[in-house]
Amino acid sequence: MSHSSYNRMWAANHKVLEGLLEDEFPIVQPRPQRDRLQIFQTLAGFYLKYLQIMRNLEEVSDQMVHPQKRRVVRTVLEGIMGRLLELKDEMVELEFSEFHYFDDMLQDLKMTPSDLEVPIPRYFVREKLRVLKERERMLAHILAKGGHLEQHESVCGVAARGMSVEEAVQLIQVSERARQGRLRARFMRDIRHDETRSQLVHSQSTCTLDPDAAAVRIQKVWLGYSQRKRTKRERLEELIFLGMVAPPRPIPSPAEQYAQQVEASRRVVQEQHEAEYQRALVSIKESVREVEGLDIRETLQEQIRQWFIECRDATGKFPDFPSVEDGGSARIFAQKTPEQVAAELAAKEEEKEKKKNVKGKKEKSGNEKKEKKKEKKGKAKEKKKNAGEAEEAEKGWKMTPSNFLPTVLQGTKMFREVWQERDERQNFPQRFDAQLVREEKRLEVEEEVRVQVDELMRQELKNLKLAVDKEKGKKKKTKKGNKKKKKKGKKTSKKKKKKERDLTADRTIESLYEELVLEGLLIRPLNVKLSEYIGEYSYLGTTLRQADIEPMPSLSDVRQLIALYGILPLGSQSVHERAPLIRTLLLAGPAGVGKKMLVHALCTETGANLFNLSPANLAGKYPGRLGLQYLLHMVFKVARQLQPSVVWIGDAEKTFYKKIPKLEKEMEPKRLKKDLPKVLKSLRPEDRVLVVGTSRRPFEADLKSLCKVYKKIILIPRPDYASRLVLWRDLLRTRGAQLTPAFDLSSLAKVTDGYTQGHILRAVRSVLTTRRLSQMGRRPLSAVEFIPVLARQDPVYREEEEVFKAWYSRTPLGKKRLRAAKTMDEEGEVGKAKGPKGKRKKDMKGKKKKNTK
Repeated sequence: MSHSSYNRMWAANHKVLEGLLEDEFPIVQPRPQRDRLQIFQTLAGFYLKYLQIMRNLEEVSDQMVHPQKRRVVRTVLEGIMGRLLELKDEMVELEFSEFHYFDDMLQDLKMTPSDLEVPIPRYFVREKLRVLKERERMLAHILAKGGHLEQHESVCGVAARGMSVEEAVQLIQVSERARQGRLRARFMRDIRHDETRSQLVHSQSTCTLDPDAAAVRIQKVWLGYSQRKRTKRERLEELIFLGMVAPPRPIPSPAEQYAQQVEASRRVVQEQHEAEYQRALVSIKESVREVEGLDIRETLQEQIRQWFIECRDATGKFPDFPSVEDGGSARIFAQKTPEQVAAELAAKEEEKEKKKNVKGKKEKSGNEKKEKKKEKKGKAKEKKKNAGEAEEAEKGWKMTPSNFLPTVLQGTKMFREVWQERDERQNFPQRFDAQLVREEKRLEVEEEVRVQVDELMRQELKNLKLAVDKEKGKKKKTKKGNKKKKKKGKKTSKKKKKKERDLTADRTIESLYEELVLEGLLIRPLNVKLSEYIGEYSYLGTTLRQADIEPMPSLSDVRQLIALYGILPLGSQSVHERAPLIRTLLLAGPAGVGKKMLVHALCTETGANLFNLSPANLAGKYPGRLGLQYLLHMVFKVARQLQPSVVWIGDAEKTFYKKIPKLEKEMEPKRLKKDLPKVLKSLRPEDRVLVVGTSRRPFEADLKSLCKVYKKIILIPRPDYASRLVLWRDLLRTRGAQLTPAFDLSSLAKVTDGYTQGHILRAVRSVLTTRRLSQMGRRPLSAVEFIPVLARQDPVYREEEEVFKAWYSRTPLGKKRLRAAKTMDEEGEVGKAKGPKGKRKKDMKGKKKKNTK
């Protein structure tokens, strides 16, 4: 796409966004809503529309090369990200569930389930590629220096096993003997083949067939072969079209390859324009300071002197100059003219005189006081009545104020006032606009000059007061009093600010980083993207909820929650500071559903550091209470300094065991139980640190203490049929398998009900070896080959899934959901009982008559 295409895309999305903001800020305030379904549809409508705008603006931000425009787009994009998190929080509080279903809304807005995927801005990682490469280099250097060999762990949790020298030599010998045997067998097969061919040549007689008959025979064979091949191809195309056979691996067309090259070249141009813009910021500021600095200084001095004179004429004395903390001279001319300032000073003097007169008067009589008290009581009663009526009228749901809509409004205003009607026909390469830079830098230079001018004018005002007022003695007393007050203020501020004790004040961040790496507490995350967590959308969610059946969440819903609660806040500082704060996240589910993979995906998509505080990893490290405090202080100090950071606690249920098993007592799994909540309280909104716990047996933990630490709990289920079908197809393709129409993928997905992603991945790896892939042309792959491997693994049975559902229903959010369902049922029963007038009474009379008979 061209520059103009992205500009048009930007303008179109701003038009939609302005319409959406009009709905957010209506001229006539709507009445509070009481219908929960209507409230949810309002929130869901906003959520889906903002999601669509975010997806388009993210593409514009990624490909737009104009540095100033990209900054405006970035401002609006981060505001929309924060607004999405606010709307998600509202929907959770309304439905008491982390998972929502928008089937009806998708149909109305003509959207597909793929449009529900939360787009992850690519600038999260791309803008700090250099930092990430340096960190990777430093990590590798520390590991090599310490002689540590990292234990690479796969996504499904199977660790790579080490090998001794004897085993390696034996393996090499076996492989070499096998290679020599294969070569000898091939050589002997070629010799036998040559011998048989020579015998056939000698035994065959000369051909006596007529040439015309031979040509007819050749044509017959060729036409039959070509027709069978065409029929087979057409049948396969029809099956692929009907969705009965998986399509072959898509090969990118030349147009797609060219589009990818254009996108890459635009990013290169984007970096060049950004570098030019940064250089221009410095050079243009220097030129503005040299050319216009003196004029700005003179005009500021004239304005301040004029203000001195006008205040002197209005009040008879010179005013007090605002302090540096109050903004200096900028506060004088920010909102008020000198006449308004003089009027304020006169009003203050009148108030002082009135207070003196009031003090001199006598107290009023007792009767007058009683009458006033009666009047006050009557007014208070009327106020209470009015307040009660207002509360009854205002009962219902109202949208909570947003922290991000002002940012979005500011971005739309900037687009409308600066860029919408700007003529850029001469700026075809889309470089920076020097005029806008000059205007911005002129304001910065003015602020810098204003500070210098304020110091000079304070001295000048002091000299004027000394020369005109001639009241040195009084002024000295007032100055002493002010100094005393200031000192008192300083003392109170010192008392309020209590800094935490730094246990590693004498050490650098680099040394702490190195120690954590060598101890295995700071590990290298796997390069896994969130899109690789394969899962399909649940198409029956709304239908099941309407039938009062709570559906199990789909893997697509889990993927969306990880993007909303983890990736967006960690990737953007402004979103993390103002969005609903999420310090902790618990991923609970059976073994093999991809909990660790999601943790690694969090780090990959945001470029975050990964700290491993699992009980098994902490065993024997930093013993004692003081050692644990030192460890936590060191981990969270490095995590704050090198944010964003993810602190992963595997087997999180072990930290809150009800009863520690005998085999795990030496490991001390409950070491973090007391100190972890205290450390989490110290995390501020500015700290982009997320604590993620993973648990495959959460019901073994004390639920109350577990929920105190992990405020957000995401239940990850085993994959359903649709997710298994997509998972099998993608895993087989990525492994290099060629799927023929005879391969029954649907039956394989149906048979593997209860098996998790980890089970399926192990089966694919064990079957599709290098040898089996080489035989694919002679012996096509069949679904039966995977059954023996799957039979040796234990699936997740329905009973275990029910245990997870029962455990989740006892969490705080699950309890709220159950209470809300009960109240809804009770309201429905009461409504049925009331029904039309007289109907229930007639039914009761009829029943009585029957009973008497």
